[in-house]
Amino acid sequence: MEWTPQQEGLREILTLLKESQSPDTVTQRAVQQKLEQLNKYPDFNNYLMFVLTKLVQEDEPTRSLSGLILKNNVRTHYNNLVPSVTTFIKQECLQAVGDPSPLIRATVGILITTIASKSELQSWPELLPALCNMLDSQDYNICEGAFGALQKICEDSAEALDADTHNRPLDILIPKFLQFFNHSSSKIRSCAIGCVNQFIIQRSPALMVHIDTFLTNLFNVATDEDPEVRKNVCRALVMLLEVRMDRLMPHMSQIIEYMLLRTQDSDEGVALEACEFWLSLAEQQICRDVLGSHLSRLVPILVRGMKYSEIDIILLKGDVEEDEAVPDKEEDIRPRFHKSKTHTIKATAPNTNGTALENGTSDPADDDDDDYDDADDDSSLSDWNLRKCSAAALDVLANEWEIKESGILALGAIAEGCMSGMISHLPELIPYLINSLSDRKALVRAITCWTLSRYSHWVVSQPHDAYLKPLMTELLKRILDSNKRVQEAACSAFATLEEEACTELVPYLSFILETLVFAFSKYQHKNLLILYDAIGTLADSVGHHLNKPAYINLLMPPLIQKWNILKDEDKDLFPLLECLSSVATALQSGFLPYCEPVYRRCVSLVQQTLYQHMANTQNPDAYEAPDKDFMIVALDLLSGLAEGLNGHIEKLVVNSNIMELLHHCMQDPMPEVRQSSFALLGDLTKACFQHVRPCIPDFLPILGQNLNPEYISVCNNATWAIGEISIKLGQDTRPYIPIVLNQLIEIINKANTPKTLLENTAITIGRLGYVCPHDVAPVLHQFVRQWCTSLRNIRDNEEKDSAFRGMCHMISVNPAGVVPDFIFFCDAVASWISPKEDLKDVFIKILHGFKAQVVNDFQVCMEFEKLNRIYGVIQTISFLGGYQTAHNLSSLATGWVHYLTV
Repeated sequence: MEWTPQQEGLREILTLLKESQSPDTVTQRAVQQKLEQLNKYPDFNNYLMFVLTKLVQEDEPTRSLSGLILKNNVRTHYNNLVPSVTTFIKQECLQAVGDPSPLIRATVGILITTIASKSELQSWPELLPALCNMLDSQDYNICEGAFGALQKICEDSAEALDADTHNRPLDILIPKFLQFFNHSSSKIRSCAIGCVNQFIIQRSPALMVHIDTFLTNLFNVATDEDPEVRKNVCRALVMLLEVRMDRLMPHMSQIIEYMLLRTQDSDEGVALEACEFWLSLAEQQICRDVLGSHLSRLVPILVRGMKYSEIDIILLKGDVEEDEAVPDKEEDIRPRFHKSKTHTIKATAPNTNGTALENGTSDPADDDDDDYDDADDDSSLSDWNLRKCSAAALDVLANEWEIKESGILALGAIAEGCMSGMISHLPELIPYLINSLSDRKALVRAITCWTLSRYSHWVVSQPHDAYLKPLMTELLKRILDSNKRVQEAACSAFATLEEEACTELVPYLSFILETLVFAFSKYQHKNLLILYDAIGTLADSVGHHLNKPAYINLLMPPLIQKWNILKDEDKDLFPLLECLSSVATALQSGFLPYCEPVYRRCVSLVQQTLYQHMANTQNPDAYEAPDKDFMIVALDLLSGLAEGLNGHIEKLVVNSNIMELLHHCMQDPMPEVRQSSFALLGDLTKACFQHVRPCIPDFLPILGQNLNPEYISVCNNATWAIGEISIKLGQDTRPYIPIVLNQLIEIINKANTPKTLLENTAITIGRLGYVCPHDVAPVLHQFVRQWCTSLRNIRDNEEKDSAFRGMCHMISVNPAGVVPDFIFFCDAVASWISPKEDLKDVFIKILHGFKAQVVNDFQVCMEFEKLNRIYGVIQTISFLGGYQTAHNLSSLATGWVHYLTV
């Protein structure tokens, strides 16, 4: 029996729909509550569907709103809908695909896609055939509505369509779509291309067999008068560059000519899509060959694309030079996502950016994708991506500020890739850029901050008086600029300079802190969040040098004032807690006057989040899932407190339930929570092991379960925590060796394991060997080579010291285990700059023991100068060239083992 609505219920729902469009928030809230109540009635969704598809006399916004509410209900409650309701909705959707109203057709298409994504296409077998048949309808509305729905399905369910090897829907749909590339309607032409485009990157077999037809049809519509069609043609060609270069090569010259034209398209959206072609082509090996002859035309086009358009200048308020007193709008502030703490090890040499990686920080390479975002930070910018894509040349002769700004952007854009060619020009260029920080135009000042940050590594490497001090002075002025965009750019640039300069900034700390603290009184909401980052980065960079009463009295009052103002549920806590974590670590005992309230609040945040998680797990309908970032950032600040206060944190730990909370956090399903909890466990182990020790039987098995390199940061922190615990636990670690050692050996031998994880794994294995050598030494041969290569580039420190002592203990127990890879041990020993005397004596015993047994063969090997100088080995080996036969290796092992065991 066909469902029909009750008129009274229908009137009530129509009234609610009308009221929901009211601008009054009280009315909207009341409507929302009423709608939630109505969701308890199964046929409420039938009413919504009826309003969408049958009440053609109602205004279109009300009908569409009814459909969008229904879509949300389907997305949230689909599995709880009774079968009769889902059947009714599906039937009505298919009947309404061709509604005369474009708005209603679009709404129906969204609803169809939502149902398909929730229930999977297999549970609606009649959908795709019905939509496919509708494409042949003579009624334009039906054809266009069906295409709209199919395009949304292809976008949302491309993998499912491609994976359906039973029904093989794409074998029918792809050829069908290709037929419509030359349809009389530009909207349908665009939809058809858009549908096919969804299957390019995944190399769908159904498309690949028709690739030549696809290309022919694309070329036929390349000059279409409709910009949406041209956009989709450009998108297709960009993707085909990656997956079917072989098919494009015969036409490459014509494609390049086409893209040169489209990059100048009057429609900026088309120009942007075409500009992506050059970025993609630049990654291909054939780029130089096919693009070389076109560069003289391409470069001027890209330079023109770098200029701000008139609409951009309006959107960016480029004519407004002073706006510091204008409050920020909440919608202008980007969401912030906390990055959990990761334990890393300092390298012996700078990384590619010239900064040593510090404990508790992540590799700056992880943030490469953000570099260009800092250059143009405005979501309202109409073609900001086009500017970034177009940053390839510089017209130094132009005097217009817009050209100057785009030229400075280009200098920043080429900084990394062209640094070797730029170095000879930097002595003249850097002073010019520093001078441009005082330009009358705010947009020029802002972009100059970003560009200078890209050259900060070079600046720091030069005499301070020449470049660093002038740059620092001008950047600090810009931090207090009267324009908010410049403030933001200057804060971000100064944070980059801090990372590069590190302790080189110590002589200027007073001046720096006075400026940053004064900015607290100037900044609006958005830039305050960036100011926290700059202060936290400063603390990370100068470390304990910040622990002076004068600096503490400057810095802490404004931070604590913000701390006291913010509520527990305010997401502005994230950057403030991150900042305080760095400050607490740097101040060490200087943070003691502030530690107790900070500690208590962090523990409270963790506890509240855990309670909310448990409530949501038990009753998801009644309790919302918590935002676990609050817990993660609180755990990281607790880590900062433990690391900075060291033993002083003991009195805080003893009077709290942090160990119980930590046990729950270590088992949280969210990897980032486990990552931060393992970091805290390691820091608490170092600071107050007496409170960790009773929990070891519960904690160590959990750590062992998290030695999974699929979750790199979780595995890394778990590995590090195991090493810290083993040093404190000593021989009592022995019962836990079987639950961690095999996984650690697998990790250290796994191909493509990240450098930081390799280093932490090697150190932990070494520490296990230090406290329990007889348990680890028997498998020495399984990891010694990779162990040595993993630790050859880290700085001398306590972690390295304990690891090498462990390796020496294991060699003493099982000398045969290192013989085949002894040269790698020599190389690792040579990485030490100044080992402690007793460790040096152990090295000498092992190296001389090796030499004493094989002195004749030592003379024919290459000289290992560093070992000779430090350990007195006259000539050591750089490669075991003299020991390649099984006989020689056996003789070497027998003699050397005898020497070490006598």
